Amino acid sequence: MQHKRWMDLSPAQRRLIIALASLQFSLLVAALVDIIRRPAEQINGSKWAWAAASLLSIVGPLAYFRFGRRRQGQTEISSVEG
Repeated sequence: MQHKRWMDLSPAQRRLIIALASLQFSLLVAALVDIIRRPAEQINGSKWAWAAASLLSIVGPLAYFRFGRRRQGQTEISSVEG
């Protein structure tokens, strides 16, 4: 199978690729800025691990925003006595 070149794509396909790349880049930057600014206590896991995971296409930043940040009032399981 031969790969298409940029010039072989239709204008609609080019716009879609540019839009998806822009979305991916925006999410990456937003995730990395949030990781840098947020205190380590408010992140589930290692800041370095989430920064590395954020580099994984669009899935990494989405996973960070869903699972990496602690919500208000969320505490670590180890700190809960019982």
